[in-house]
Amino acid sequence: MSATRSRGAIAGIGELKPTRRTEGRTTLEMIAEVSRLAVLDAGLEPGHIDGLLVGPQVGETPQHVPATVAEYLGLKPDMANVVDLGGASGAGMVWRAAAAIEAGMCEAVLCVLANTREEVPARSPNRNPIREFDVPFGASGANISYALLMQAHMAEHGSTPRDFAAIAAWARSNAQLNPDAIFYGKPADVDDVLASPMVASPLHLLEIVMPVAGGEAVVVVSAKCARQLAKPAVHLLGAGEKVTHRAVSQAPSLTSGPLKPAMARAFAQSGTRADQMSLLSLYDCYTIMVAATIEDAGLCAPGQFGRWVRDHDLGPSGDAPLNTHGGQLGFGQPDLAGGMTHVVEAVRQLRGEATGRQIANARLALVTGNGATMSEATALVLGADQ
Repeated sequence: MSATRSRGAIAGIGELKPTRRTEGRTTLEMIAEVSRLAVLDAGLEPGHIDGLLVGPQVGETPQHVPATVAEYLGLKPDMANVVDLGGASGAGMVWRAAAAIEAGMCEAVLCVLANTREEVPARSPNRNPIREFDVPFGASGANISYALLMQAHMAEHGSTPRDFAAIAAWARSNAQLNPDAIFYGKPADVDDVLASPMVASPLHLLEIVMPVAGGEAVVVVSAKCARQLAKPAVHLLGAGEKVTHRAVSQAPSLTSGPLKPAMARAFAQSGTRADQMSLLSLYDCYTIMVAATIEDAGLCAPGQFGRWVRDHDLGPSGDAPLNTHGGQLGFGQPDLAGGMTHVVEAVRQLRGEATGRQIANARLALVTGNGATMSEATALVLGADQ
């Protein structure tokens, strides 16, 4: 193929000699070794790598695989994903990497697969940083980790429990306009939030999502195809992604997260600003997550989210609609599909189909997604069909 038709180029390769057994070695160690060889072969430095594709089989972690690998390698990619296609995973990574580069998400993608083979499984030490530096000291599970972030924000900026509780109260308020919300018919004001049981200080029960069953799906098509469909399309105008860590002990900051650069990229691609959004569809697993996102989006200065919430009406008829479906705090969190609820609500609003809670003349929406402990971030700017 002519280079002028290239959709991407493989610049470096790495390979480990096959062995029958790998006693005492870990998957992360082998991933690091072969990744180093590929980056060296490409003539690059680790800091040049801004994309990461990995397989699902990393023995040291059952989930958050890209974040765990990136953290172990010292990378902070702008695009990261798992490719789980069995024996087709290697080839599948190549075109996905090229597509991400062509989309402007990154410039140099590390695609890596490795596995150990022990005679007696699980004899090797677990070098996953979260197992070494967090879990032994009690930082196990989301509640404890997000409570730590909330404590840090309060200590650094002087934010108060009432500031955070107002976010949960708005989620419940908006949920009253959505008959499908798990908390429909169950409003809760700031005092109710603060009166709910303390789960992990300073997090109260009503500041934490309720796990539910459910499902969400969207279909993405080309702009050409969209013009031929009966319903108005909602267009992706900009996107950004960033992974900075997996274990909270490895976080670059406890009061600002990877959504800050992810949103900045999405705004830059779309030529928009946060204050131009008709809808803020912000991932809200915990109130601290929304608080940090409001600040990282540039809607207010660091530490000022509480005043920003008090100064604005976050309902669908207000001046700053936020999570009009109730968010996950009001609608519920159907596991990983919880983040997709924010996408679906944005589409409904931009189509003008959010019955009972429709934003007038909705044109732009910011959608955010968050993984692990403010670790993995994606931001989208969506626009209504013109």
